Amino acid sequence: MLAKLLGWIADVLLYACAIFFLFPLYWMITGSFKDQSTTIKIPPDLVPLNPTLVNYSRLIKDSEIFQWLLNSVLVAGIATLLACVIATMAGYALTKHKFTGQALIFGAVVTTMMIPRQLGLVPMFTLMRDLHLVNNLGSVILPILALPFAVFLMKQFSQTIPHELLEAGKIDGCSEIGLFTRIFVPVVKPGIGALAIFVFSFTWNDYLWQLIMLSDSKQMTINVGISTLISEFSANYGAQMAAATLGFVPIFIIFIVFQRYFVKGITVGSVKG
Repeated sequence: MLAKLLGWIADVLLYACAIFFLFPLYWMITGSFKDQSTTIKIPPDLVPLNPTLVNYSRLIKDSEIFQWLLNSVLVAGIATLLACVIATMAGYALTKHKFTGQALIFGAVVTTMMIPRQLGLVPMFTLMRDLHLVNNLGSVILPILALPFAVFLMKQFSQTIPHELLEAGKIDGCSEIGLFTRIFVPVVKPGIGALAIFVFSFTWNDYLWQLIMLSDSKQMTINVGISTLISEFSANYGAQMAAATLGFVPIFIIFIVFQRYFVKGITVGSVKG
């Protein structure tokens, strides 16, 4: 009886936590269907009594929302693809080959993860300026390619691949490239899928760096574009919520498609056998 009571209490707490964390998302979506007067109404309406699409129509008419979304998809997609390729190759080299300085290189990667990202903003901006990439989508893609966490995750995942599998490939006459593409990559697909979610989410939500590098409206991502909807003297909360709702859709789709890989990714290393 006591165990059943504790189970009910745990279920109630979990449902309460779920409601608590999902409520801002609900408020954003419902707020996108309210006009400005209803949005700032006190007390607020928890459910839109007179839903309207005026925020979406105004957003499409007066802003470049689809260009912002396209830029975000391009930036996040390209960065995710290249980061996964680089991190997978790095994980393969750090776990399946022995070379001088191997431990030092991985130690440097782990140490870099401990450095606050804000400390690198000025050096990175200087580098992008010297490369003439300011206000260019390439400037927000390049820093993601050397993401230390990506290398760390793939190294940890690669350690679960038995060396005997690659040795069998060598005996069968497989080249180094063949070992990587035909044996190693198919086995670590769950890790690559988990990494893709992490990198895509990180790039999509990387507001600060994108704000620093992108000022031209044609080059803005969805995060930076939403910030332009706020002026010095007014803020259209309904339009902001509508833009945020549209910006939420791609990342939600990515998570739904790759969620099984995400679970495997966050549990990698939890069981050792």
